[in-house]
Amino acid sequence: MKPLKFASIDIGSNAIRFLLSYVFELETGPFFRKGILLRVPLRLGEDAFKLGRISIEKEKQMVETMLSFKHLMASQEIVSYKALATSAMRDAINGPLIVDHISKKCGINIEIISGDQEADVISGEKLPDFAKDLNRLLYVDVGGGSTEMTYHVGDEIHRESFNIGTIRYMIDQVEKSEWKRMKSWLKKHDLHKSQVPILGSGGNINKIFKMKRRRSSDMHISTKSLMEFYEETKPLSYTDKIVTYNLNPDRADVIIPAAEIFLHITDLTETKRIYVPKTGLSDGIVRSLYEEYLASKN
Repeated sequence: MKPLKFASIDIGSNAIRFLLSYVFELETGPFFRKGILLRVPLRLGEDAFKLGRISIEKEKQMVETMLSFKHLMASQEIVSYKALATSAMRDAINGPLIVDHISKKCGINIEIISGDQEADVISGEKLPDFAKDLNRLLYVDVGGGSTEMTYHVGDEIHRESFNIGTIRYMIDQVEKSEWKRMKSWLKKHDLHKSQVPILGSGGNINKIFKMKRRRSSDMHISTKSLMEFYEETKPLSYTDKIVTYNLNPDRADVIIPAAEIFLHITDLTETKRIYVPKTGLSDGIVRSLYEEYLASKN
């Protein structure tokens, strides 16, 4: 059976991610398999959150990155692709100009999406089997520029985006009002001190989960284990974090801010464990592309 191929490009605040996925159309339904996964450590958030714009140097790096993705997609005969830009490009005053430049130079069309749209795409990814039996679930995606929350309760879905992200946190660009707004949103939906199960996504929680899970079959990390990691790791120097945990350089300085954000949320909700399905925006994009493909056939 020849699989369909779809590609997603996630232009985030800390990195740009490319995912090529295979979709096998089985009698039981579509089966998604990750093929090529690339992560380019291009930190757009440092420019956007400090200066309010993307620098010429980083724009040039973006162009070269997109050209490489264009050639890669051409070699793989994909059905379709989608490129979405999130918090850094939302905040950058020259974001739309860069999008236009890349379209003309690379032939890749980028859509800058809102925080609500980002939450929609992320939470649109199929929930893992273990989550289907939960009456309610809080999906939390912590990125470089923002944190997206999606609350599933019965048939209802409530989404919100907060300008609280690892890069913003690291460069002291998170407004106190955003923390207050987060707490108010949780209270509004009766999630404050509710011990609601949390499903966490993002590169940092995935990495912490891999390092701290106790058994290979575990699908969650306890809040206690997350706190232990935080307390063990925070005192380490940047270099020691890289060496001790085999972290990429652009992961080593944001993993503690990510842990702090998750711990702040679990403190507000009094949640004892975080489920980690290892999916994110790129996976949600691929699933939406396949759904659009099916719709086009009808």
